[in-house]
Amino acid sequence: MVLVALLSNPKSTGNRQLLPRVRSYCAGNPDIFHYEVESVEQIGRAMQMIAHVKPAVIVINGGDGTVQTALTELYQGRYFDGAAPPPVAVLPNGKTNLIALDLGIRGDPIKALEQIVGIARNGVEGHVVARELISLSDGAPTSRPVLGMFLGGAGLADSILYCRNRIYPLGLSNGISHAITAIMVLAAIFFGLKGKYMPPAARPVSISMMRDGQLAGRFAVLVVTTLEKLLLGARPVGQAAAGRLKLLAIDHSPAAMLRMLLVSIFGGRFGTTNMQGIHLQQGDEIHIEGENSSVILDGEIFHAHTGRPIVLTSTAPVPFLRLAA
Repeated sequence: MVLVALLSNPKSTGNRQLLPRVRSYCAGNPDIFHYEVESVEQIGRAMQMIAHVKPAVIVINGGDGTVQTALTELYQGRYFDGAAPPPVAVLPNGKTNLIALDLGIRGDPIKALEQIVGIARNGVEGHVVARELISLSDGAPTSRPVLGMFLGGAGLADSILYCRNRIYPLGLSNGISHAITAIMVLAAIFFGLKGKYMPPAARPVSISMMRDGQLAGRFAVLVVTTLEKLLLGARPVGQAAAGRLKLLAIDHSPAAMLRMLLVSIFGGRFGTTNMQGIHLQQGDEIHIEGENSSVILDGEIFHAHTGRPIVLTSTAPVPFLRLAA
């Protein structure tokens, strides 16, 4: 019986060095069904094959785009004959690894895979956690939503794109690239630095919460997530911690950014007190619009426009595998 179905995308950046080790490990382990795709367009076919072997756990080994497409196919493709899909685990392989970190999966991916196999052998029940997914669409009834767990918008999306287009090509490690990006973004906000090699200024964005009104302005950070951790380890508390879609927006101002950094660095929690320039809300439906404003859902870029908002809703809870019970 197959315990673990492993879906790998050889073209993801992290797999250029990792995949030979993954193949070697899987070749000597009959408990693993390893399926490799050449492109994300083949993930639907991969899920059909995985459904046939009926694994106890599905593990995704690829970048953020692979994870997003796999989740979308898994929970919209109905490959398991109407039954609930098995819990999902994500190897720490992408640029950001936010989903893997939220599930307690970090460090060497092969060791993480070994742990997952061990859990599958002994029964996954004590390690299954429920997470809602973000469903992103243009609001049209005929459109097929894209599913993910972490969305960055406004200035945060611009910063991510700046890192991708300007910093990653320098060939530095992910950690150093992210540190340089953070320094440049903070320099632009705190000192008003502008120029060809600086991150772009945040554009105006309108955010509508179906029950809680509207936010409008320039935001240095805009996060919508269903993950437990929001930003730099800080977590929402109180009413904001109980909602499905958690929204954190930080005004594009030095004072608001300083407050955010102090809360995050010292392990505080957003929502304990009202902080000017920091907006924490929850909702079941969120609309984001702005002229040529980008959002990034689990690594993939989508564009909002004035009068044509991006619509976010939450799915029903779905099972994931957490390493720490």
